[in-house]
Amino acid sequence: MAAVAAKLQVLVACALLLLAVGCQASPFWPLEIGYYHDKCPQAEAVVKGVMEKAVSQNPGNGAAMIRMLFHDCFVEGCDASVLLDPTPFSPTPEKLSPPNDPTLRGFELIDAIKDALEVACPGVVSCADIVAFAARDASCILSRGKINFQMPSGRRDGTFSNASEPLKFLVPPTSNLSDLVASFVIKGLNAEDLVVLSGAHTIGRSHCSSFVSDRLNTPSDINGGLAAFLRGQCPADATPGGNDPTVMQDVVTPNRLDRQYYKNVLSHTVLFTSDAALMTSAETARMVVENAKIPGWWEDRFEKAMVKMAGIEVKTGYQGQIRKNCRAINHY
Repeated sequence: MAAVAAKLQVLVACALLLLAVGCQASPFWPLEIGYYHDKCPQAEAVVKGVMEKAVSQNPGNGAAMIRMLFHDCFVEGCDASVLLDPTPFSPTPEKLSPPNDPTLRGFELIDAIKDALEVACPGVVSCADIVAFAARDASCILSRGKINFQMPSGRRDGTFSNASEPLKFLVPPTSNLSDLVASFVIKGLNAEDLVVLSGAHTIGRSHCSSFVSDRLNTPSDINGGLAAFLRGQCPADATPGGNDPTVMQDVVTPNRLDRQYYKNVLSHTVLFTSDAALMTSAETARMVVENAKIPGWWEDRFEKAMVKMAGIEVKTGYQGQIRKNCRAINHY
């Protein structure tokens, strides 16, 4: 009996060891709120401090961070791949792709946040988490605190970035509703997420080339007064990288993240075909009306949709790396 008991103890010990090794070797674990509580307690406060200063200097900095999260997460997942600069080995990263170049901005702001965090906690906070935190804080600041949520973290940074990828997943502002919904569904989001996240178009500026050809140069549903104003601001031949001024996306509350966007959709005073497309189905049109009419309705859903988007195809555990410089992968 003693021999049998001893063998059982050995078997149990081996099983526990295998279980422990298996858990440690797991390449993935879920994001969590307060991930840096022990690793870098001041991490989120550092990001918020830099963001508050940047947005006070220029509200467009906040809009840039929210847009950057979208452009990062929809391509290779939320892994900061959009931040990588060209190198001789990777001469055409995502940031040089037409959906990002030359309109995506905020790279220097990410650098500033990363520099501050490297002083506080060297090699601890990922660039992917910085982008997510910055977008979260921008949302809170620009909404005057009406949008205020916790962002799970623990993302790691990717090592692959190619200019062909954004063209596959970032549909242009000339898109119809079916293309927009399809682009969200492939990333695990739905039509409501599309409508809710489109509300971010209540802040920031747009280049004229994003809407002139299909909204001003051809018949569209755009409000006549807005069309006349835009024609005074935008050249008819506006092209990316050429003569391409910018205009506010929401002229009513241009620096406030609020539900005005949905009122603009209803009054046909939005810039993009993709904005107007939200009224082309009964389901999405109902959502637009709800967001426009019910106080607090959109803000609550925006918080949830931002967290959902920031969880797309994340790299965690032993995947990816923690970049020392957000513009370049680590070489060991």
